[in-house]
Amino acid sequence: MLYLSEVLLQHHDISTFDELCDVITQRAKGEMFLKIDVKPPYPDTPANWEDRLEGAFVGIHSVTK
Repeated sequence: MLYLSEVLLQHHDISTFDELCDVITQRAKGEMFLKIDVKPPYPDTPANWEDRLEGAFVGIHSVTK
């Protein structure tokens, strides 16, 4: 299981929500589930951030922005 909080702790270089989506897509390989346990702290985090992260996890990175 991939925890969003772990991704955020391990990738301090991420500065935008789109960068986070890219990392989630990369880290999803070999994982079956994404646990969204925190809200991303970026100023550009959209209202539909949970849907976008789930889309990135399953490989649909370009979910409606």
